[in-house]
Amino acid sequence: MPEQRNRDGSPDNVFHALLRLHKALLDNERVSYERVNGRIPSNGAFLQLVLNDSWFAWLRPLSQLMTKLDELNEEEDPSTVEDISALLASAQKLLMSTEEGEGFGRHYHDALQRSPDVVLEHAAVRALLR
Repeated sequence: MPEQRNRDGSPDNVFHALLRLHKALLDNERVSYERVNGRIPSNGAFLQLVLNDSWFAWLRPLSQLMTKLDELNEEEDPSTVEDISALLASAQKLLMSTEEGEGFGRHYHDALQRSPDVVLEHAAVRALLR
């Protein structure tokens, strides 16, 4: 049974949508990496590549943003609401693809061109961020 997607833009829902997007990006990037470099032998080896290899460095801003959002979402301090709002605005800005230059926006654009899964998860996140 498919997971129900709540259209509520709460930080928790946005975090879970970002998590699905991040997974789709990792899956897509793994396929691209393996086309060039051969099969990655294990999930542990893949994790090491994600953490340390320059091929995956472009994904780190999204990973860091998600970590911060998760940490703030766990806090019970009402003053974190502004911090969460700022992070959600950062997420909206980060998830803008561009055909120009380098960095996250360019790689994100390429992933959106290659993967229908990335497109679907991108649309889900964008809908929640509105």
